[in-house]
Amino acid sequence: MEHLQDPPAATCPGIRRITTPAGDPAWLVTGYAAARSLLADARVGRSHPDPDNAPRFSDSMLLGRPWGTVRTERTEHARMRRLMARAFSSGQSEALRPRIQEMTDRLLDELSGLPRPADFHQAVSQPLPALVIAVLLGVPAEDRDRFRRWSDDWTHAEDHERARSGMENLRAYMTDLVAAKRGRPGDDAISDLLSVADGSGEVTEAEVVALATTLLFAGNETTVAAIDKGVLLLLGHEQAREAVWRDPALAPAAVEEVLRARSPMPVDPATEQLGIVRYAHQDLDTGGAGIRAGDLILVRKLDANQDPSVFPDPERFDVARHPNPHLTFGYGPRYCPGAPLARVELQVLFSTLPRRFPGLRLANPGEPPRRQPGRLTPHPEHLLVTW
Repeated sequence: MEHLQDPPAATCPGIRRITTPAGDPAWLVTGYAAARSLLADARVGRSHPDPDNAPRFSDSMLLGRPWGTVRTERTEHARMRRLMARAFSSGQSEALRPRIQEMTDRLLDELSGLPRPADFHQAVSQPLPALVIAVLLGVPAEDRDRFRRWSDDWTHAEDHERARSGMENLRAYMTDLVAAKRGRPGDDAISDLLSVADGSGEVTEAEVVALATTLLFAGNETTVAAIDKGVLLLLGHEQAREAVWRDPALAPAAVEEVLRARSPMPVDPATEQLGIVRYAHQDLDTGGAGIRAGDLILVRKLDANQDPSVFPDPERFDVARHPNPHLTFGYGPRYCPGAPLARVELQVLFSTLPRRFPGLRLANPGEPPRRQPGRLTPHPEHLLVTW
């Protein structure tokens, strides 16, 4: 893909013009300061002043089009975050830690009984986040394979029909589940949201369905990618692996470095410029770049996390890095509400692996796994390990 009109670095540090895979112009933001500034700027959002003519990143059902309306986006976003606050609070995520530990132990038990080499992606990375989000939302565990498949379909960046079908299947499933929860509420996030809808009218049942569908997707897809990435990084860097295996108390710091670092998997040309999608609601002058109302902005968190002015020796994978103010979960009013839960999942797994699999190693060291094509988030076709 051709990069267009790169502004002089001195006037626009970390911001340049590109053409997206869909053929539309966009601003690509790669510098840490510019990324953090734009993520916190109330003059940009996920909606577009003229949605029918909005520039697109791709044909993806998830990221290829604007959401909401400029007039109501800020108030609607603030309202929905209030509704999510209890389910995704740090306290609620910590309360789930024992359950997450049980799920992790069970999956690792199953992994230990597989022939070697075993596929860590299939055995652990994929099922663990699905199990956790099922508990949080009250989704029956026996349905996890179906919603994982639909989530996979929804994130396809190239097959529009497959993505549309995945999104519609997830919504239909959540519609039925919400209806079932209304008749038999439980101790879960969907039941909590329904109680708010019934008690105050602040949220409609249709909004509960839409929010639960989004949470089901987000709580599964991105955490799978983070687990795969963490296994590849830790097992691919002997010094880092030895440090964490020797002292599992390093797991929280190692998790933050996993979140910051680049993935060892090959780049997918179809999604290499993907970032947080935003649209300018007003003209902006960020870093000297003349961003105009309606312009598409792609904030590349992965590149911002490599900014040497913030992260010394950024290409080094350092499990003791401190401070580590990465932007992987975003920044400002749209900071990812699922960050506490994702952190707990990753911390539990990477503090348990040294105890359960002291000899864990990659089956094909030095050979990066093949990436599943056309996915918005990087997943390997197989992640072979032995011990």
